[in-house]
Amino acid sequence: MLHFSRFAKLMSRMLGHPLAFCLALLAVVIWGITGPIFHFSDTWQLVINTGTTIITFMMVFLIQNTQNRDSEAMQVKLDEIIRALKKRG
Repeated sequence: MLHFSRFAKLMSRMLGHPLAFCLALLAVVIWGITGPIFHFSDTWQLVINTGTTIITFMMVFLIQNTQNRDSEAMQVKLDEIIRALKKRG
């Protein structure tokens, strides 16, 4: 569990960086450019479809982990505010 949390934090930092977007865009552009070379074959299409499906599937878990961490942090802060207000009143 601890290893996954560390991994998820690292990946969310890396994949949230503009360079990650640029690399993904570059991969799609290269795939598009190679279309005529491979005569837009079924294999050529299968490469991008399989790749994007696998990446999307894995990203769902990383995004959910990030949202869970954010929700937990928000809850802790709200609890602190509630406790502080109760002490004042």
